[in-house]
Order: sequence, then C-alpha cells, then structure tokens
Amino acid sequence: MKSIYLIMLLMMSILVVNCKNNNSLQENNSDTAKLEEPDNEVQEEILVGTISRMELEKKPYGDWFLETYKEYNIDSTHIKKLDSLLRGVKIKTFMGTWCSDSQREVPAFYKIMDQAKANFDNLTLIAVTRDKDTPQGLEDGLNITNVPTFIFSKDDKELGRIVEYPIQSLEKDMLKILQGQPYKDAYAE
Repeated sequence: MKSIYLIMLLMMSILVVNCKNNNSLQENNSDTAKLEEPDNEVQEEILVGTISRMELEKKPYGDWFLETYKEYNIDSTHIKKLDSLLRGVKIKTFMGTWCSDSQREVPAFYKIMDQAKANFDNLTLIAVTRDKDTPQGLEDGLNITNVPTFIFSKDDKELGRIVEYPIQSLEKDMLKILQGQPYKDAYAE
C-alpha cells in the first residue's frame, strides 16, 4: 500500500514539474505569436512578434490599454508641432505586453499619435518576450535592452529613441528628437 502512495506521489510530482516548465507557442499568423509563460504558477498569455493596435485593444490587453489611453493627459501645445515633424518619420516600437512600463507608455504614445494625426503606416509595433526578443529576430541589431523602446528614423537613419520612459514627457522628448535637438534616453551614456 505504501508503494502505491509513493508511485502516485512521484507521478504527481512529475506532472507538476512538467506543467511549470511547459511554454507553448501558438502561431496566429506569420508575424504574430501568443506565448504562454509561467509566472508564479499562473500562465500568462503574451503577444510576440509584429502586432497591431487592435490586438492591444482586445482582452486581456484592452483592460490596461484602453484605461491608460483614456487617462493620459496630452500636452496639446506640443501636439501641434509634432503633426508636421512626424511626416516621413518611421517609428519602430518595441514593447512587452507583460511589462508595466509598456502598459503605461504605449497607450499614451498612441493617444499622442492620434492627436497629431500621424500616419500609422509609418509605425511598426513589435511585442517581445521577457528576454527582449522575437522568434523572427525583429530586434536583431537594434540594441533593445529595455521596453518600451520607441525608435524614430527618417531616410533609414535613426534620429533618436525613447527607452523605457521619457526624460520629460513623451511629447517633449519626441519633439526634441524630431527637431534634432540634443537628446539622451534614460540609458544613454
């Protein structure tokens, strides 16, 4: 009888360990994947790869995205200046749906872009894993160390980047970058 209990205990232990270490990657399309990662024994679904704003507006991400978007107070004096400066500028945004900084800054960024009437065809939104990577290697060569990272470029030349959080505000930092003023992100030496 004792040996049956030991065998059952051993089997349950193997099952629990197996569940904790099992990450499953489910492809949604060629660019986007959903990754379920263990987080204190609770499975959390995160987006990975090129994603759309619409994906962030849906559950479970919509809870934080829509609330933060609504609550962000825009500095309207800077928005008028951003409107013309954004023309021809491409922006790559690296974020983590698991990251509180991304959950704070990305919805605010979208609200700014909406108010500035930005061309969303020039915006690429990339969700990364906790290791700051994607299966497609979309981060390769871009030195993504913290998220969110907003990279502004024109004519294939990087103008500047905001890393993890703005120094003054998103609007003011974007203006500095787009006007060619000296700007150092939070991690620049």
